[in-house]
Amino acid sequence: MRPPKPPAREGRVSLLRYMRLFRRDILSAQPAKLYRAWMAEFRTPFFRSFLVNDPTLLRRVLQERPMAFPKSARVGEGLRPLLGNSVFLTNGETWARQRRIIDPAFEGGRLRDTFPAMLAAGQAAAARLRPGETEIESQSSHAAADVIFRTLFSIPIEDQVAARVFTEFRDYQREQPILNIAAFVPLPRWVPRGFSRRTRATARRIRRLITDLTEARGAEIARGTAPDDLATKIMTTADPETGATFDTDDMVDQVAIFFLAGHETSASALAWTLYLLATHPGAQVRAAEEARAFMADPQFSTLKRLRFTRDVFREALRLYPPVPMMVREAGATDSFRGRAVPKGAQIVLSPWHLHRHERLWPAPDDFDPDRFATDTGRACLREAYMPFSSGPRVCPGAGFAMAEGPILLACLLNRWHLAPTDQVPVPVAHLTVRARDGIRLDLSPRA
Repeated sequence: MRPPKPPAREGRVSLLRYMRLFRRDILSAQPAKLYRAWMAEFRTPFFRSFLVNDPTLLRRVLQERPMAFPKSARVGEGLRPLLGNSVFLTNGETWARQRRIIDPAFEGGRLRDTFPAMLAAGQAAAARLRPGETEIESQSSHAAADVIFRTLFSIPIEDQVAARVFTEFRDYQREQPILNIAAFVPLPRWVPRGFSRRTRATARRIRRLITDLTEARGAEIARGTAPDDLATKIMTTADPETGATFDTDDMVDQVAIFFLAGHETSASALAWTLYLLATHPGAQVRAAEEARAFMADPQFSTLKRLRFTRDVFREALRLYPPVPMMVREAGATDSFRGRAVPKGAQIVLSPWHLHRHERLWPAPDDFDPDRFATDTGRACLREAYMPFSSGPRVCPGAGFAMAEGPILLACLLNRWHLAPTDQVPVPVAHLTVRARDGIRLDLSPRA
């Protein structure tokens, strides 16, 4: 059974209609030929962009010359009210300083310290479920938010402030497209850029709640009573070059993107993984066997006992990358595949198309976790797989996510059997790839 993807647009459409499709659903607005193309150029009266699937060009943009292709400021237009000056939006020395402070919290032994909190969140999620038909995206959102609050601030989702942030953020993400089309139209800076007063007000409330948590943690650090969680580690890490630490405003910006990246993207990945397991019972049996062995004695020094589960999660990230498109900007005139790329052109890097590219992946639309055990699959992992981006700007939480996914899956599969319903979910892109009408699964207790 092939997992669903939105119907791609065939043939030409007018610019006006394309902009309407773009706003409603960026995935189905794209032509089918992009699943075969190495590169495509788009010209409009307002901007010029190049979608790149060629692995050689991807290496140039993301790994070999990343500073020549900074993150496009246009991407942050709809997110800046919430994310401020977070590491997701910055470039240059500001970004480098932020990464020098953030990265140590997600390395080696420090990352393993978060695994017990992930397990506790997974067990709580499994306990919340009930037999029968269930909308699983809402459950995965709840579980992913719980992981973030337990690992970042040592509080469960049931905490009053955590619950309020989760509720407010759910309302915020429903209003946001993955890319804000208004950002590509050359209007004066004082003109609203596609986010409403309601969106701004929601962002202010979220940031106020995060400020309260951050200030409280700062007081605990000063008293020497702070728990040794991610928030404490980040707030007490000094920039090795300047000796400076994050102030409250800095930390609020970073917590906002941790919640966006660590909650919204993980929720998307977990929901689609559960759907794929429900529709592929053989894979579900194998993953459930791993889950049973792991949950009988959950040792965090290694997750090798969840090897197949990890490949299932990796394959779900291939088919449904939570962030389907990323945008960089040409800092100077360049040339791609013999075509002139002017300064300021938008360089669109699309995991959605790259991961299903017909000239790179065998059977690209099939769900096949075992593909990663083959030489071809491993080569594709190196050349044509980037759910967390790549190069210096790779997501600092990539290792966190690749541990969180299998641990949560083990908790859920140990207790619940998943079966599909008559509803076939259709993927659409808002802040992340979600199902247009949710994902409904039939749950039954596992013997």
